[in-house]
Amino acid sequence: MPASRPALVPAPTQLTHRPGHFTLTPHTTVRIAPGAEPAATLLRTLIAPATGLPLHPASDGPFVLALDPGLGGLGTEGYGLTISHDAVLLRAAHLTGLLRGIQTIRQLLPAEALADRARPGAPWRLPCVEITDVPRRAWRGFMLDVARHFQPVAFLRRYVDLLALHKLNVLQLHLTDDQGWRLPVADYPLLTEVGGRRARSMVGPAGSDVFDGVAHEGAYADRELRDLVTYAAARGVTIVPEVEMPGHTRAALAAYPELGTVPGRRLDVWTHWGVCETVLGVHDPALDFCRTVLDTVLDIFPSPHVHVGGDECPTTEWAASTTARERIEAEGLSGPGELRGWFLGRIGAHLMERGRIPTAWAETGESLPPEFTVMTWRDPEHTQVALKRGHAVVSGHYKATYLDYAQSASPAEPPAQPGAVVDLRAVHDHDPPDEPASGGELLGVQAQLWTEFAPTAAHVDYLAFPRLAALADRAWHGASPWPLARARLIAHGARLAALGVRHGPFDPYVPDPHRSGEESR
Repeated sequence: MPASRPALVPAPTQLTHRPGHFTLTPHTTVRIAPGAEPAATLLRTLIAPATGLPLHPASDGPFVLALDPGLGGLGTEGYGLTISHDAVLLRAAHLTGLLRGIQTIRQLLPAEALADRARPGAPWRLPCVEITDVPRRAWRGFMLDVARHFQPVAFLRRYVDLLALHKLNVLQLHLTDDQGWRLPVADYPLLTEVGGRRARSMVGPAGSDVFDGVAHEGAYADRELRDLVTYAAARGVTIVPEVEMPGHTRAALAAYPELGTVPGRRLDVWTHWGVCETVLGVHDPALDFCRTVLDTVLDIFPSPHVHVGGDECPTTEWAASTTARERIEAEGLSGPGELRGWFLGRIGAHLMERGRIPTAWAETGESLPPEFTVMTWRDPEHTQVALKRGHAVVSGHYKATYLDYAQSASPAEPPAQPGAVVDLRAVHDHDPPDEPASGGELLGVQAQLWTEFAPTAAHVDYLAFPRLAALADRAWHGASPWPLARARLIAHGARLAALGVRHGPFDPYVPDPHRSGEESR
């Protein structure tokens, strides 16, 4: 692909190339219209490390950032970008649109401009283009599991930047599970002191009993998470917190066993992968615990959506619990199978009373309270079912968006979730079924990376990219011929290399992908 025509990922809605280029120099200044100041700050923050360009403000600067309410047809995230040989004009109706346009400007520069250290002497040229760009899907997300394997907040900031570059706008943090609790809750300090430490980790395939014998631990401080939210917002990314309930709670019950179904039982933080039968009780103290935890979540995270997990909740312990049977009778339920929906209904009401939107995984597509936003993952038909029931829906079909699955059947692939192969094309082809005449709304799509088999930053990179770039392309731009999309993704590899992303293969049949050359980091 010609150097004058960089391959953009995601592809813009409309793109016209013009002859020539605009050169950024130490003397280039930026004209900042009222309200565009945060966009100018982000531009300098992202461009300066590699280029050293100051991009000082000036009332007559040729590089213009402008908010224009007349561009309302572009929505919240759309923007218009015109680059000529003597000027750059980036316009949007909303600040978020300017933030998206800045990421396009970054991609129009040579890939070296994305590096985190100075590249002296490089010509920083922008090709002349006219772009009008509007996202196809409103929700373009990535879920990262930090419960199974904890990652420090610096790693999360790096992923916020990677999402923003690809115009993904949601980072869902899976903060709690059977194998670890990472969220600080002042009223329950043992959640992180006890629940944040796992004595050993399984390293063999699912269902095995092979352990590494090494303790794994970690938790975030309150201030770290608040600063992460601010950092992400400045880049147009929303942090959606996920705290599992009433299942996937073994780590919480290791800290506070009285919240479970068996009085006096002592538990450890689970050292296995899979679905644990240990669940929260349905007595009032357990519900009060959930409300307190969620109030902490609401205080830290301003996201409209709050994810409560909600699926894979075995009823074995409830069926054997006297307290659960009493709750079933008192609430007029038919049996233990209805307790999950009853529980989530109470939790959802608590969130709605505080102006938030309860969100949960849909295991069957039919069992969540109607006010919940649904994340469907098992079957594409579940998306249609949820839409017909009136839910807002985010599609995450596991055969196209679960990035913990292997990218190929090659024996050279590193450990991954046993099961389906999810290659680059499968991700790019994912287009969730819509029901335009239904009462629900398809918000968008989201990729998931569960980390049972991804303990390190390098392994997360390998599993996430380039597949996450493919999802971003489809979610923002929509369908495009696969040979063209694949060519753009391969060209995009130079940017990933400049960013130090140790990614997986672009071709699943080639075991040695393009790498950054910094695999030892």
